[in-house]
Amino acid sequence: MFKTITLSAIAALALSAGAAFAAGEEAHTEDTDFSFEGPFGAFDEHQLQRGLQVYTEVCAACHGLQYVAIRTLADEGGPHLPEDQVRAYAANFDVFDAELDDFRPATPNDHFPKSNVSNAPDLSLMAKARAGFHGPYGTGINQFFKGIGGPEHIVSILTGYTGETKEQAGTTFYENHAFPGGWISMPPPLVGDDVTYADGHSADLHHEAEDVAAFLMWAAEPKMMARKHTGFAAVLFLIILSVLLYLTNKRIWAPYKGKHKAST
Repeated sequence: MFKTITLSAIAALALSAGAAFAAGEEAHTEDTDFSFEGPFGAFDEHQLQRGLQVYTEVCAACHGLQYVAIRTLADEGGPHLPEDQVRAYAANFDVFDAELDDFRPATPNDHFPKSNVSNAPDLSLMAKARAGFHGPYGTGINQFFKGIGGPEHIVSILTGYTGETKEQAGTTFYENHAFPGGWISMPPPLVGDDVTYADGHSADLHHEAEDVAAFLMWAAEPKMMARKHTGFAAVLFLIILSVLLYLTNKRIWAPYKGKHKAST
């Protein structure tokens, strides 16, 4: 009976893996090495600053970051811009003030503006909302080893255009091997050398895509580093506590174990 159940489970897992592979042929997410991956990973401050530049000069024309406060650009573990630069950056946006019943220049305490286009999704949580690594359906094996894959999904989308287009119901679609179904209505937002980095870093297509994906991961998880540090401290504490409990248990029961051996 146990053998039959085991064989059935293996067969079901194989079928699920086959289905996942078939689905992956349509939407393929490439694995990308980011500095913030793993239990000891951390955001690259300079990469986040470059990603902010790509977002500001390219993505912000259509997409917003309405859940991100502009003041967080100065936080350690993030882009860590000087406060005067954050104030100057905020002043580039206009926000509606209900008290004034009019628009005014934004301050660091305001949030990034919302999306300017009705069908353009807000990017605040995009890196967490778009899981790129699924593995066999229902198991999440790839997510366990590689992470959810949101930033990788963004990079794959931005670099996955083939150049082919088609028109359907008056809408132009662009072929993209990383998008489910293979066709996306968003034109290629990046082509390479879209921005000029102040630090002289290469601004080819892949570097721009990785930089803005890292920035969007920070926007979705700005306290990731603090969470990792807290988790590491908690695991270390539990290990020490387990060792102390084990040694205490041995010390308490040692006399009784000695008597038991003597009586036998």
